Amino acid sequence: MDQKWKKSLYIYVDQYNKSRVVPETEVFSGSGFGLDLGQRERGLRMAKWYEDRGIKPRRCETGVKVLRSAQRNEGDILAEVALHSAFFYEKGGITHREDKVERERLIFAGGNGEAGWTLAGVERDIPERSFRRGKGGAASVEIHTLEEAFGQPSLPGPLLSRRVLSTATRDVRYRREDAAAYADRWWNDFNPEYETFAVDCTNYVSQCLFAGGAPINYTGKRETGWWYKGYVGGQEGWSYSWAVSDSLRRYLDGERRSGLRAQIVERPEQLMLGDVIQYDWDGDGRYQHSTVITAFDAGGMPLVNAHTVPSRHRYWDYRDSYAWTDRTAYRFFHIYDYL
Repeated sequence: MDQKWKKSLYIYVDQYNKSRVVPETEVFSGSGFGLDLGQRERGLRMAKWYEDRGIKPRRCETGVKVLRSAQRNEGDILAEVALHSAFFYEKGGITHREDKVERERLIFAGGNGEAGWTLAGVERDIPERSFRRGKGGAASVEIHTLEEAFGQPSLPGPLLSRRVLSTATRDVRYRREDAAAYADRWWNDFNPEYETFAVDCTNYVSQCLFAGGAPINYTGKRETGWWYKGYVGGQEGWSYSWAVSDSLRRYLDGERRSGLRAQIVERPEQLMLGDVIQYDWDGDGRYQHSTVITAFDAGGMPLVNAHTVPSRHRYWDYRDSYAWTDRTAYRFFHIYDYL
């Protein structure tokens, strides 16, 4: 297969970097591209977002990995790529770095023409919006084994030690720094002690909470408690609240005297390390995404980590996400210091 299409890929990556630093500039319609990617409208919104946050973008460095590529019957090339961007910006005299890994499917066409290969299309999934319901309307998720998703062997269950099944007999301190450190350690990787989910955001946040000392509430019933046991004997061994955003929201909304508990606060400035933000993209009361706070910017606003679209120290409001809409609602959960 002709590899000359990769020249257009690298041009696209360069333009991708420019679009993060000067989003209001139309960068994708030139440089040999055969399409207008609609950057202008989004770019103007991003520029306003930067202004509202009081930040000055400095540079963006993006590495690209071709996950798979194939020549189709039409003669064009379909390439699935992972783009790992490190975005540097300044606020209050401090330089911040945000990391994000996004997957895209790029279509390159015209390889036999005089102009060579051009980027003819971009297809994006929006995994942060993914949601389906199980039997009886219960929230559920798709499961990927490590081998299916990442080319690594799956591990047998149960995946955790017996301590995961223990319940709290007394109040324990929530270790916020440990939760944030765990989130930074695994933001772009998967802890092999846990099952991996296709929509992994809430599974990841639950792991962070557990790493911070949040006690398991094991009931053995998927509809109740907050617990994880692994994938054993063909059965899913975790509660919905462990792995599904809206189920975790309902669990944290509940009133309990012990165990994992949280207080709803009105503003992101009231949150601390290890606290949780959840996202309802459509404003319909169903929360589809979860993040954990791992840092703060120079203005004291939360920066979050997440899975599904792996993100590290991303600005809390997610206005740069393709899932975001002007109807997006947020839930701010402050985890109690003692659980």
